[in-house]
Amino acid sequence: MKEIVRVKLRDAGEIRGFLTNNIKFDTGERVIVEADRGLEYGEVTTPNEGVNDFSAIGKPLRKVIRKVNPWDEEQIAKNKKKTKDLMRTCNQKIKERDLPMKLVDAEYSFDRSKIIFYFTSENRVDFRTLVKDLASIFRVRIELKQIGVRDEARMVGGCGPCGKQLCCVSFLRDFNPVTIKMAKTQNLPLNPSKISGLCGRLMCCLGYEYECYKELSKGLPRVGKEIKTEQGKGKVVSVNTLKRTVTVDFGDGKVRNIEIDEKEEEK
Repeated sequence: MKEIVRVKLRDAGEIRGFLTNNIKFDTGERVIVEADRGLEYGEVTTPNEGVNDFSAIGKPLRKVIRKVNPWDEEQIAKNKKKTKDLMRTCNQKIKERDLPMKLVDAEYSFDRSKIIFYFTSENRVDFRTLVKDLASIFRVRIELKQIGVRDEARMVGGCGPCGKQLCCVSFLRDFNPVTIKMAKTQNLPLNPSKISGLCGRLMCCLGYEYECYKELSKGLPRVGKEIKTEQGKGKVVSVNTLKRTVTVDFGDGKVRNIEIDEKEEEK
């Protein structure tokens, strides 16, 4: 068994597994790792874990070289200071080429052998001429990555309706599918402004309690159904999934909350 750690590459990169090289790591530590070409920096997202089946990791595993030292910190800071210049130059070239793309972020690799530009676009973009322009200016390898609106929100950051930092920024590794059915199951208002995140898509947190609501809602009648209870027949006007109760209108102004166990049969 070998040990690996999960590392988020750079500030906006993917999370990948790396061999620990017999070094103990804690969550949040910054490290220098072997990358596809040269060295990269990243942040440890999970502590050391033992792995037997490396096929589940996906890409071939590389090693963590070391924990970030003062010289590394200085190099990372210098690279980050160049971000505004990179963004300004790239935006200028995008306008000159009249390309239908929105630049989101830019960053140097740790060893400054590569610059990565992140952008969004509704369609595929032929950016070959843009790459040539940028390569002639910066004299390094240029990589352009098209990302989705959720990735853009993760890069830009912000706070959700709950007042806390966006989940995709703070702890989410992957974006799991979120559907409108999840909101319906939890009896949430189907108002886009209420259930959409900063990215404009359905909020990731809709999926956190979905399975719980799905399980608890089994056997509960739907709103509008006529049911027969010990108090007589009535129509369901609302459902409380967590308490497993239904509010029943018996007519003549008689409304009562009924526990699901009190329901004799559903018509």
